[in-house]
Amino acid sequence: MKVNELKYDQLRNECCDECKKFKSTADLEPLEGIIGQERAVEAIDFGLDIKRKGYNIYISGISGTGRNSYINLITEKKARKENTAGDWVYVYNFKKPENPIALRLDSGQGKIFKKAIENTIIFIKKEIENTFTSKEYERSKNMLFKQLNETSEELLAELNTLARKYGFIYSNTDRGLVSVPLKDDGTPMTEEDFKDISKERYAEIQKKSGELNLASIDMFKKIKDIDESFRDKLKKLDGEFATKVVNLHTDRLKYRFDGNKKVEGYLIDLKNDIIDKVDMFKTDNKQQQSNPFLAMQHKGNETFFERYQVNLFIDNSDKEHAPIVFETNPTYSNLLGNIEFINEMGVLKTSFQKIVPGSIHAANGGYLIIQVKDLMENVFAYKGLMRALLNDEANIETIQTTMGYPVTTGLKPEPIKLDIKVILVGDPRSYGILYTYDEHFAKLFKIRADFDVEMVRTSANVEKMAKFIASHCEKEGLRHFERDAVCKVVEYSSKIADNQEKLSSRFNKVVEIIYEADSWASLENSELVYKEHVEKAIQQKIYRNNMYEEKVLELFDEGTYILDVEGKKVGEINGLAVVGAGEYSFGKPSKITVSTYRGKSGLINIEREARTSGKIHDKGVMIINGFMGYKYAQTRPLALSASIVFEQLYSGIDGDSASSTELYAIMSSLSNKPIKQGIAVTGSVNQRGQIQPIGGVNQKIEGYFNVCKMKGITGEQGVIIPYQNVKNLMLNDAVVEAVRDGKFHIYPVKSVDEGIEILTGVPAGCLDEDGCYEENTIHYLVDQKLQQYLKPLNDEKKDEEEDQPIEKSKEDEEVEEDVKPKKRGRPRKTKEEKEDGSK
Repeated sequence: MKVNELKYDQLRNECCDECKKFKSTADLEPLEGIIGQERAVEAIDFGLDIKRKGYNIYISGISGTGRNSYINLITEKKARKENTAGDWVYVYNFKKPENPIALRLDSGQGKIFKKAIENTIIFIKKEIENTFTSKEYERSKNMLFKQLNETSEELLAELNTLARKYGFIYSNTDRGLVSVPLKDDGTPMTEEDFKDISKERYAEIQKKSGELNLASIDMFKKIKDIDESFRDKLKKLDGEFATKVVNLHTDRLKYRFDGNKKVEGYLIDLKNDIIDKVDMFKTDNKQQQSNPFLAMQHKGNETFFERYQVNLFIDNSDKEHAPIVFETNPTYSNLLGNIEFINEMGVLKTSFQKIVPGSIHAANGGYLIIQVKDLMENVFAYKGLMRALLNDEANIETIQTTMGYPVTTGLKPEPIKLDIKVILVGDPRSYGILYTYDEHFAKLFKIRADFDVEMVRTSANVEKMAKFIASHCEKEGLRHFERDAVCKVVEYSSKIADNQEKLSSRFNKVVEIIYEADSWASLENSELVYKEHVEKAIQQKIYRNNMYEEKVLELFDEGTYILDVEGKKVGEINGLAVVGAGEYSFGKPSKITVSTYRGKSGLINIEREARTSGKIHDKGVMIINGFMGYKYAQTRPLALSASIVFEQLYSGIDGDSASSTELYAIMSSLSNKPIKQGIAVTGSVNQRGQIQPIGGVNQKIEGYFNVCKMKGITGEQGVIIPYQNVKNLMLNDAVVEAVRDGKFHIYPVKSVDEGIEILTGVPAGCLDEDGCYEENTIHYLVDQKLQQYLKPLNDEKKDEEEDQPIEKSKEDEEVEEDVKPKKRGRPRKTKEEKEDGSK
């Protein structure tokens, strides 16, 4: 079964013909848009165009794929074609002060409205003060007082006539009308007179006072009615004078903001409140200056006039298009707004002026962009956002209220209607979590835009990559890249993608090389960036990150890590793994050993027993067990115990990429055929013996090559890889050169049979017509060994049955004979055949 090793030109897809159209990136137009994300672009365009509830956008992809750059670009472009969002203000609710009113105004009108209201109140206050000190008002008020005095005098005379009958007279004091007893001469008693009266006289006065109180009830009710009537007339008079002043100004405001019904309603309430509270406007400045008490009272009344202020909540006067808000810190308050407090002498107070907006209000009428990772760290902010989108309105409340804690504020501002497109930028995992655990998420984010990590390496995309480099050179003031330098960047992009036929969409990685190559060119005072500068940038990037790899290589070099790269050994093989060290990862070979022996335990994964093995690795070992049963236990039980271990592994291991490697070592141990130690292996295997692709093939090959180079290249060393991974090869120059010179070999295999032949030099073997494997092949030798393991176990079982005889009836024997399984597969060998070994 011949396997052709790979030629050097199959180990890397070099960029040649695609870059012949230009000499340097200076000849190219800068790139517009994004490369290789057609699916995501279409989804985003559709999501931005559709104006329906629930069609918010979730942008899914890993960092560096251009998610943020593109969404910033496209929303800016989209927003410029849309009208500016309106302004929002909060005003006092004269009917329900705990529910401030939200007013929407055209863009730029909010600031004007606020200033207009402030000026109007100032003018009204000044004019009311002037009005209520005018001669006309004094004349009208004096007429009311004159009427009151005349009526009061008549009632007082009538009341005193009644009082004299009981020996009293009424005196008008600061406390109102007070009854005073009369002396015998008809004059009112003084305090001195009252002290000298006898007890009998005192009792008589008390009796007469009670009788007078009963007799004067109707009279006092009439006096009270007259007083209330006077107050009503005075208030009406004040209202008439105030109305003339207020109407003039509020009518101007209505005309100025004509067409806004809600503003008109507020102005009506404002007018009525001023008229109703006109006494607060009638402060006499001269009296304040002469009377300190009145001045203090006026200072306390300043808070009263706060009700006539305007909270400019959202001001879009400086915007030229629909708003775009990037919320980088989506806490509850930053995202959904807040109600702030002030501390006055230990007492927390608030008002509608303390209502502050969140980014959801600032982005209303436009676009709100949030990083999912940041949002998921603020659970209450996330829930508040979902609630707002679900109800199409944004409530403003403190986070304490949301959490159910008692709060001191009684404010519940009117919610603001939302017209917003929310764009979440995250990764696929976060999308899955939100979709699974939040029932509203799927209803509210119906557009998913997936950003791919790779794109097909076509001539068109290579040209776009060159334009991408050109655009960065122009934008960042970098040196332009010479043609071969561009080719090197393209090859680097394919290496990141681990695919000869693809380019990486992780543009941040490409941009890093562009910047660093320009820096190396700058150090050499080069006019252009050349191929050597790109290579230098790549090498130095590796050097800055591969100290751990070098430490591992030192351990191989000094013999701390035991690894044979030449010779042959039974049951030992070199496996390959990828070790991650932050941004950088590298391949590390490990010796895998297997011990096989007679028993019933099956395969023992020592890594699993030591709890250093992951679930996928455990699955791979179980698959090997399935292969062994499929291949060698169709007609008899599998009598095998085998222990597998990664030698000198002191940390965890996971993945199934070593399952074929472990299987080769088991087959070597059972067949007693040695494995070439110069050939390392990677590849997954299934239960039918087919080799399956793995990840990190470039790192694994390069890592093993580095160890071989350190220990000495023999010309016999190489790596077995799955044939499906050939397209993933983007190997470095050192490996490619070694393969070209015949010093290193890479073998792509499709099956276990192909791999074991390369490793042992012995054919794998096939079943013949009789169901037996060809003699002196690997499968034949393995099968023979398993038969040897089985015979003693059968003998032991037979001895146990003979030691415990069971009496059976004739009927039992007949039934047992009927259900006894018929012999299948290869016949049991005779003693002569076993000794001869030729059959």
